Amino acid sequence: MKKLIIIGASGHGKVIADIAVKNGYEDIVFLDDNEDIKECAGFPVIGKTYEAVQMDCDKVVSIGDVKIREKISKNIKVVTLIHPDSVISRRVELGEGTVVMAGAVINSDVKIGKGCIINTGASVDHDCVIGDYCHVSVGAHVAGTCIIGDKAWIGAGVTISNNVNICSECMIGAGTVVIKDIDEVGTYVGCPAKRIK
Repeated sequence: MKKLIIIGASGHGKVIADIAVKNGYEDIVFLDDNEDIKECAGFPVIGKTYEAVQMDCDKVVSIGDVKIREKISKNIKVVTLIHPDSVISRRVELGEGTVVMAGAVINSDVKIGKGCIINTGASVDHDCVIGDYCHVSVGAHVAGTCIIGDKAWIGAGVTISNNVNICSECMIGAGTVVIKDIDEVGTYVGCPAKRIK
Protein backbone atom coordinates (compact mmCIF):
# COMPACT_ATOMS: atom_id res chain seq x y z
CA MET A 1 0.00 0.00 0.00
CA LYS A 2 1.43 3.38 -1.05
CA LYS A 3 1.66 5.78 1.90
CA LEU A 4 2.16 9.54 1.70
CA ILE A 5 2.75 12.11 4.42
CA ILE A 6 1.63 15.60 3.44
CA ILE A 7 3.34 18.27 5.53
CA GLY A 8 0.98 21.21 5.99
CA ALA A 9 -2.77 20.78 6.46
CA SER A 10 -4.04 23.71 4.41
CA GLY A 11 -5.95 24.47 1.23
CA HIS A 12 -2.81 23.69 -0.76
CA GLY A 13 -2.57 20.40 1.12
CA LYS A 14 -6.13 19.52 0.10
CA VAL A 15 -5.21 19.93 -3.58
CA ILE A 16 -2.08 17.82 -3.11
CA ALA A 17 -4.15 15.11 -1.39
CA ASP A 18 -6.38 14.88 -4.48
CA ILE A 19 -3.30 14.57 -6.70
CA ALA A 20 -1.92 11.87 -4.40
CA VAL A 21 -5.13 9.84 -4.66
CA LYS A 22 -4.96 10.08 -8.45
CA ASN A 23 -1.34 8.86 -8.25
CA GLY A 24 -2.35 5.69 -6.42
CA TYR A 25 -1.64 6.61 -2.79
CA GLU A 26 -4.03 4.70 -0.55
CA ASP A 27 -2.72 5.70 2.89
CA ILE A 28 -2.53 9.50 3.21
CA VAL A 29 -1.89 11.41 6.42
CA PHE A 30 -1.02 15.01 7.29
CA LEU A 31 1.42 16.63 9.67
CA ASP A 32 0.81 20.17 10.91
CA ASP A 33 2.02 22.27 13.84
CA ASN A 34 -1.46 23.63 14.58
CA GLU A 35 -2.84 21.23 17.18
CA ASP A 36 -6.42 22.41 16.52
CA ILE A 37 -6.41 20.84 13.05
CA LYS A 38 -7.44 17.18 13.31
CA GLU A 39 -8.14 16.42 9.64
CA CYS A 40 -7.62 17.82 6.15
CA ALA A 41 -9.47 16.78 2.98
CA GLY A 42 -10.89 13.82 4.90
CA PHE A 43 -7.46 12.54 5.99
CA PRO A 44 -6.15 12.57 9.58
CA VAL A 45 -3.55 14.95 10.97
CA ILE A 46 -1.35 12.62 12.99
CA GLY A 47 1.43 14.84 14.33
CA LYS A 48 3.71 17.84 13.92
CA THR A 49 5.96 18.71 11.01
CA TYR A 50 9.25 17.87 12.76
CA GLU A 51 8.11 14.23 13.06
CA ALA A 52 8.44 13.75 9.28
CA VAL A 53 12.18 13.10 9.63
CA GLN A 54 11.51 9.90 11.59
CA MET A 55 8.81 8.50 9.31
CA ASP A 56 9.68 6.00 6.59
CA CYS A 57 7.40 6.61 3.60
CA ASP A 58 6.90 9.12 0.78
CA LYS A 59 6.61 12.75 1.83
CA VAL A 60 5.66 16.05 0.20
CA VAL A 61 5.58 19.59 1.59
CA SER A 62 2.32 21.48 1.03
CA ILE A 63 3.26 24.83 2.54
CA GLY A 64 3.00 27.92 0.37
CA ASP A 65 5.49 30.02 2.34
CA VAL A 66 8.72 29.54 0.39
CA LYS A 67 11.09 29.87 3.35
CA ILE A 68 9.23 27.24 5.38
CA ARG A 69 8.83 24.96 2.35
CA GLU A 70 12.54 25.14 1.64
CA LYS A 71 13.56 24.61 5.27
CA ILE A 72 11.40 21.51 5.70
CA SER A 73 12.27 20.08 2.28
CA LYS A 74 16.01 20.28 2.93
CA ASN A 75 15.71 17.98 5.95
CA ILE A 76 13.74 15.15 4.32
CA LYS A 77 13.50 13.32 1.00
CA VAL A 78 10.40 14.54 -0.82
CA VAL A 79 8.56 13.16 -3.84
CA THR A 80 7.44 14.94 -7.00
CA LEU A 81 3.70 14.78 -7.70
CA ILE A 82 2.05 15.36 -11.08
CA HIS A 83 -1.70 15.61 -11.63
CA PRO A 84 -2.72 13.20 -14.42
CA ASP A 85 -4.73 15.99 -16.07
CA SER A 86 -1.65 18.14 -16.61
CA VAL A 87 0.23 18.12 -19.93
CA ILE A 88 3.98 17.71 -19.65
CA SER A 89 6.40 17.27 -22.53
CA ARG A 90 8.60 14.19 -22.58
CA ARG A 91 11.55 16.64 -22.50
CA VAL A 92 10.88 18.31 -19.14
CA GLU A 93 13.05 18.04 -16.04
CA LEU A 94 11.19 18.36 -12.73
CA GLY A 95 13.10 18.79 -9.49
CA GLU A 96 12.52 16.80 -6.32
CA GLY A 97 9.45 17.90 -4.35
CA THR A 98 7.85 19.86 -7.18
CA VAL A 99 4.07 19.59 -7.55
CA VAL A 100 2.23 20.08 -10.86
CA MET A 101 -1.51 20.75 -10.53
CA ALA A 102 -4.48 19.95 -12.78
CA GLY A 103 -4.60 21.67 -16.14
CA ALA A 104 -0.99 22.86 -16.04
CA VAL A 105 0.95 22.72 -19.31
CA ILE A 106 4.74 22.43 -19.41
CA ASN A 107 6.25 22.34 -22.88
CA SER A 108 9.46 20.99 -24.38
CA ASP A 109 12.93 21.48 -22.93
CA VAL A 110 11.83 23.14 -19.69
CA LYS A 111 13.83 22.73 -16.48
CA ILE A 112 11.98 23.23 -13.21
CA GLY A 113 13.87 23.21 -9.93
CA LYS A 114 13.25 21.63 -6.54
CA GLY A 115 10.21 22.32 -4.40
CA CYS A 116 8.28 24.31 -7.01
CA ILE A 117 4.54 24.69 -7.40
CA ILE A 118 3.16 24.80 -10.93
CA ASN A 119 -0.40 25.58 -9.99
CA THR A 120 -3.81 24.91 -11.54
CA GLY A 121 -4.05 25.96 -15.18
CA ALA A 122 -0.58 27.53 -15.28
CA SER A 123 1.66 27.16 -18.32
CA VAL A 124 5.40 27.20 -18.86
CA ASP A 125 6.41 27.21 -22.50
CA HIS A 126 9.46 25.81 -24.31
CA ASP A 127 13.07 26.28 -23.18
CA CYS A 128 12.31 27.96 -19.84
CA VAL A 129 14.32 27.53 -16.67
CA ILE A 130 12.42 27.87 -13.39
CA GLY A 131 14.60 28.01 -10.27
CA ASP A 132 14.19 26.16 -6.98
CA TYR A 133 11.16 26.84 -4.74
CA CYS A 134 9.31 29.00 -7.26
CA HIS A 135 5.53 29.25 -7.37
CA VAL A 136 3.83 29.74 -10.73
CA SER A 137 0.32 30.51 -9.50
CA VAL A 138 -3.12 29.64 -10.83
CA GLY A 139 -3.58 30.64 -14.45
CA ALA A 140 -0.14 32.27 -14.82
CA HIS A 141 1.59 31.96 -18.18
CA VAL A 142 5.33 31.97 -18.79
CA ALA A 143 6.16 32.28 -22.49
CA GLY A 144 9.13 30.60 -24.15
CA THR A 145 12.82 30.94 -23.29
CA CYS A 146 12.36 32.68 -19.93
CA ILE A 147 14.56 32.29 -16.87
CA ILE A 148 13.01 32.72 -13.44
CA GLY A 149 15.33 32.76 -10.44
CA ASP A 150 15.02 30.80 -7.19
CA LYS A 151 12.14 31.53 -4.81
CA ALA A 152 10.26 33.80 -7.20
CA TRP A 153 6.49 34.05 -6.75
CA ILE A 154 4.52 34.49 -9.97
CA GLY A 155 0.99 35.54 -9.01
CA ALA A 156 -2.35 34.37 -10.35
CA GLY A 157 -3.00 35.34 -13.95
CA VAL A 158 0.47 36.79 -14.58
CA THR A 159 1.75 36.87 -18.16
CA ILE A 160 5.49 36.81 -18.81
CA SER A 161 6.58 37.53 -22.40
CA ASN A 162 9.14 35.50 -24.36
CA ASN A 163 12.85 35.82 -23.57
CA VAL A 164 12.36 37.54 -20.20
CA ASN A 165 14.56 36.93 -17.16
CA ILE A 166 13.32 37.48 -13.61
CA CYS A 167 15.80 37.54 -10.74
CA SER A 168 15.52 35.39 -7.63
CA GLU A 169 13.12 36.20 -4.78
CA CYS A 170 10.86 38.55 -6.76
CA MET A 171 7.13 38.75 -6.22
CA ILE A 172 5.06 39.38 -9.34
CA GLY A 173 1.54 40.42 -8.32
CA ALA A 174 -1.65 38.91 -9.69
CA GLY A 175 -2.53 39.94 -13.23
CA THR A 176 0.82 41.61 -13.91
CA VAL A 177 2.25 41.63 -17.44
CA VAL A 178 6.05 41.33 -17.59
CA ILE A 179 7.54 42.42 -20.92
CA LYS A 180 11.18 43.07 -19.99
CA ASP A 181 13.82 41.65 -17.66
CA ILE A 182 13.50 42.19 -13.92
CA ASP A 183 16.91 42.26 -12.28
CA GLU A 184 16.13 44.02 -8.99
CA VAL A 185 14.49 42.12 -6.13
CA GLY A 186 11.09 43.53 -5.22
CA THR A 187 7.35 43.38 -5.72
CA TYR A 188 6.06 44.19 -9.19
CA VAL A 189 2.51 44.89 -10.37
CA GLY A 190 0.71 46.37 -13.35
CA CYS A 191 0.71 46.31 -17.13
CA PRO A 192 3.55 46.61 -17.85
CA ALA A 193 5.14 45.50 -14.59
CA LYS A 194 6.44 48.25 -12.29
CA ARG A 195 8.27 47.87 -8.99
CA ILE A 196 6.23 49.04 -6.01
CA LYS A 197 8.59 47.99 -3.20
